[in-house]
Formats: sequence, C-alpha cells, structure tokens
Amino acid sequence: MKDKRYFLIVAFLMILQAGWGHALKKSPTAAPKGYKLVWADEFNYRGLPDSKKWDYDTVGNKYGWGNHEAQYYTYANPKNAWVKNGCLSLIALKEPFMGHKYTSARLKTKNKGDWKYGRFEIRAQLPRGLGMWPAIWMLSTDNKYGGWPASGEIDIMENVGFKPDTVYGSIHTKAYYWRIHTQKTKGFYLPDCEQAFHVYALEWDEKQIRFFVDDKQYLTFANENQTFAEWPFDQRFHLLLNIAVGGDWGGQKGIDDTIFPQKMRVDYVRVYQKQ
Repeated sequence: MKDKRYFLIVAFLMILQAGWGHALKKSPTAAPKGYKLVWADEFNYRGLPDSKKWDYDTVGNKYGWGNHEAQYYTYANPKNAWVKNGCLSLIALKEPFMGHKYTSARLKTKNKGDWKYGRFEIRAQLPRGLGMWPAIWMLSTDNKYGGWPASGEIDIMENVGFKPDTVYGSIHTKAYYWRIHTQKTKGFYLPDCEQAFHVYALEWDEKQIRFFVDDKQYLTFANENQTFAEWPFDQRFHLLLNIAVGGDWGGQKGIDDTIFPQKMRVDYVRVYQKQ
C-alpha cells in the first residue's frame, strides 16, 4: 500500500509540474494589447526546423562572417539544429568540418518571414561557457540603403560567454555601429540567462525601437528624423537565430574546448503587428 501511495504521489507531482510548465508558455492567441499575431513558430513538432518558416544562413562560411568566428554553420544538419519536446535547439559542437574546428547553426526567416514594424517575442535559454556568442537579431531583407551597416541591424539579444550574467540589445546603422564605436547598445543584468528561459522582446514602429527582457524595458532608440544613416528602419527586416563560436567579441578571452556541446534552446518565436 505504501509503494502504491508513493507512485500515486509521484505521478500527481509529474502531472502538476507539466501543468505549470505549460502555464509558463503563454498562449499564442493572447496577443499584447493593440497587437495581433501574424507569424509564429511554437516548435510543437519533431525534426528539422520548419522549412516553410526557416532557412539556413551559410553564405558567410566562405568569408569567415566578418567577425573572425571559428564555427562553420551547417545546412539542415540535425546535429546542429533540431526540434523536439516543444523546443528548437541550436547546437554548437567541437568537431572538425570543412577546415573549421567547430560547427553550429544560423537560422533566418528571410523571404519566409519579413516585417516592417511589430513586436517580436522570443523565449529562450542561452548556452554557457567561454567562447559562446548566441544572438537573436534582425537584418534588412532588401538592403535598400546598401550593404551592412547602411541598411541596419537590430540585435534583440546578444550574450558572450566571458560575461555570462548580462544580455545586450543593440542598434547598428551607417552612423551608429560598432567598428566606429558609435553603436547604440545597453546591457541588462540577467544572471540566470544560461539556466532559465526568458522572453526577449522588441517593439518597433516608425518612431522608436524598444528592447525588453521579461517585459522590462531597458533600452529605447528613437528616430531622429534625419537620414537613412541614422534610421534605416523603414524597410522590411527578418529574424536570425544563431550561436557563434569565438569571434571578435565572443572570442575576446578565448574558447574553452571543454564546454561542448552547447545549446541555445528556443521555446517559441512570435511576431505581432498593430491592429
């Protein structure tokens, strides 16, 4: 009888825990006030990322991605990008491939999800360790104003392994970008970002771009109403998710080869636009 009661209690706790876990994942129909859901991936399937929503960004492998990164981004490789148990996992591995020591994945919604203005929510848990450089970000789809940084970049979330307790939001344009040390950026102290899921969000309209972590706003970039050099954000942008290994920022203090494999787990990606 005692054993039976024990198993019943354990089963009850497991069901209760599952209910709590589901409650943590907000319903995709519960749009923020004034917005409607226009695009989402809840990752409620198993296999490679949905090809109707995601593509693989591999072009920069030939050029080192411009940041001296150490990884090779693979194409449709289940070892580097896989969906199961309601989450997308982007996985960085230490393995020789195409002349590189590491592999990883970089996904994009270009020409499958492109938006001008909206609210973007991504619930994710970050990788850990020296050399990791995960990012949730956006680039111009049409590059109307020219190549990077002229057509703009929006970094919804970046984190580097040598500073694991902080996530960053940033803006890059022709007038404001990191190579000339004028980028608009700010860190948000988040000491458990590697152990827990958090919602990284961006609200973008014709006047401002606002950055949030768990609905706490910490950075605002205003339209100065000058030229595209300051505000190229009147065009379509698409989303990117990736883990870089090393690079100009992520590799500043080296790469710890004992940490691999490492994952960025993504619970959902949701895009809303004003009604």
